[in-house]
Amino acid sequence: MTRDERIGTAELLYERAVFGGDDNALEGADAALDAVEADLCMTRGRVVHARFLDSRRRGRPAADPRELELFERAARLYRRSGDTRGEGEAAFWVGTFHQVVRDDTETALPSFRLALDLATRSGDRLTMSYALRHLGFAEHMAGDLDEARRLFEESTRLRREVDFLPGVAANLIGLAYVAAQQQRRDEAARFLKEAEELSARTASHGVLLWAAEAREELELP
Repeated sequence: MTRDERIGTAELLYERAVFGGDDNALEGADAALDAVEADLCMTRGRVVHARFLDSRRRGRPAADPRELELFERAARLYRRSGDTRGEGEAAFWVGTFHQVVRDDTETALPSFRLALDLATRSGDRLTMSYALRHLGFAEHMAGDLDEARRLFEESTRLRREVDFLPGVAANLIGLAYVAAQQQRRDEAARFLKEAEELSARTASHGVLLWAAEAREELELP
């Protein structure tokens, strides 16, 4: 593994401050270390979230309060450094914690909307697709199937643009549920077929399992 260049930069700035008498160098060192810490918080938070999903799959869901703390810390650090893209991603994960771990979509919605706004401004189409997907879940749960479909379709379009095929497959499963509820069963079956094909092609075995569960639940051939 290679060492993060930002840590090396911070060390050089430390030496410049201590040995070179450059008082302004420390601000740069703080900024470099804030960026490293923000990335670390994001990655560790996602690992904690993956552990929650695994525990839920095993029937023993175990939430870790560190998850929210990590994502909120990342959001603050990105905001302080003016990293709009990073802040948008962190805002999405704050919302995901509330929606997925705490089953509190109402609390999650402002974070998803903020994530969508920040990601749109920074041109981060992947985070846009995630925010739209989870806003689609919210509309689906609220019973607005037309709006849920629109959001899932927009998310899917963005995922195709960035070639995020496992994510496309996951969205197609969501669209299949909506289509089945709207009595468009042939379309639901087509969505699941494509989801299965994409999952198999990309070795996305977890998504393939979701597709199989959806096919059984929706009683599709």
